[in-house]
Amino acid sequence: MTERNPEYSPDPVGQDPYQLPLETLDVSNPYLFAADAHWPWFRRLRDESPVHYCPESETGPFWSVTRYEEIQYVDTHHDIFSSEPIIVIRDPIEEFPIEMFIAMDPPRHDEQRAVVQPVVAPANLKTFEPTIRERTIDVLEHLPVGEPVDWVESVSIELTTRMLATLFDFPYEDRAKLTYWSDVSTAIAGMGLVDSEEHRREILLGCLEYFTELWNQRVNAPPSNDLISMLAHGEATKNMTPLEYMGNLMLLIVGGNDTTRNTMTASILALHQNPDEFAKLVASPALIPSMVAETIRWQTPLAHMRRTTKVDTELGGKTIRAGEKVVMWYVSGNRDERAFERPDDYIIDRPDVRKHLSFGFGIHRCMGNRLAELQLRVLWEEILQRFERIEVVGEPERVVSNFVKGYTSLPVVVHPR
Repeated sequence: MTERNPEYSPDPVGQDPYQLPLETLDVSNPYLFAADAHWPWFRRLRDESPVHYCPESETGPFWSVTRYEEIQYVDTHHDIFSSEPIIVIRDPIEEFPIEMFIAMDPPRHDEQRAVVQPVVAPANLKTFEPTIRERTIDVLEHLPVGEPVDWVESVSIELTTRMLATLFDFPYEDRAKLTYWSDVSTAIAGMGLVDSEEHRREILLGCLEYFTELWNQRVNAPPSNDLISMLAHGEATKNMTPLEYMGNLMLLIVGGNDTTRNTMTASILALHQNPDEFAKLVASPALIPSMVAETIRWQTPLAHMRRTTKVDTELGGKTIRAGEKVVMWYVSGNRDERAFERPDDYIIDRPDVRKHLSFGFGIHRCMGNRLAELQLRVLWEEILQRFERIEVVGEPERVVSNFVKGYTSLPVVVHPR
């Protein structure tokens, strides 16, 4: 059982948000997400205060935006809502200022993103698909049959880490480091993985040292089609500071790891909990792409993104002052009854299934969304080829985080055809 961090008490889990004064609601407590208890908290905000000011939290005061339409507005108005200095609810550490292009405004954002965008271009995805399929088959065929196995560790982490190693042309035998660094970068200090911000910094500086060696190799070689080479040779990125390089590495690692791996796990859980939807999928495997999109909505692997207002503005009838923290809760917008019919239900043939918020909108829309969908599509094509079903045999353990909405374990038994 995860040790409780005293910073995040009193424990909100088990409290009825409808019995609390509206102005005191703090939906940022990570234990709400770890217990999968956040849903009624967001429902109340959507209904009663869709643009809500929280004056006190462990990360300071912030505005919550919880309805689909207002979230989309914030996401597409980067002239009003800045991504700088950081895109998560917690404030940056002044002594360790990490920059990354997702936390930049134009023109720097556009210039740096354009350097790495080609890695997920359509032609590259076609090149990746045979490798993704080969590795997926390898992982699935090595699963033990008829006995419990942790799907997170054995499949979701393994497949996404192999893909990351390919994208970076990273030493394959060291690929587990990528998962570790990804987890360290998003973990709450004092929760077991990192003891303190100083401990996190120490680990990430080790990550930077490793990747600096790879940079030096690639910068002295002809340009190639991997992310490190692209950064080393790109006009907008070749003169980055070391911390900017590390920031962009963390962005690309987390973006390619946490989101896909947690959706892989969510698809198993959702189809186990919704046997009628699984029956639909078995009867019509052509629904796999639609099922993937619905899982991404239903799970919402990144719960929020943060913006900071550049100017005084009005949203939802509320005045937000320049410099205030505005949090777009994608996890709430994807369950907004005004945007989705029966939003809490998992419906794999849902109309307009790709209109979910999970990839964001505007200039910061997820760069690798098509690659994520490809990995998930291939996984389920191969699952249906060889397994009659995948049975969940225990409760999922969820990440203690208000940013990464994911799983640390999911015990399953695979039943072959």
